[in-house]
Amino acid sequence: MASRTVRLDDEAETALREIRGATGMTPSQALKNGLLALRHKILGERKNVAWDVYERLDLGPGGYSAVRAKEAKRGAREAIRRKHRR
Repeated sequence: MASRTVRLDDEAETALREIRGATGMTPSQALKNGLLALRHKILGERKNVAWDVYERLDLGPGGYSAVRAKEAKRGAREAIRRKHRR
């Protein structure tokens, strides 16, 4: 178990005193609970990443693509030809 020295400003000291008075916790218990609650808030909430958005779109196999990525140049040529046909 590590030992730490912590400096608290007046606001934090008042909050710690109020928490101790309301709960009967020791300063160590109150600070530990606060750290655990902050860890849960930060690490418990999963951030939205680009993959999450893509996954929800459910475009199916290949999405909106007309050709495979390996054949992108051919697909672009065909799309341009189709666009300019009249």
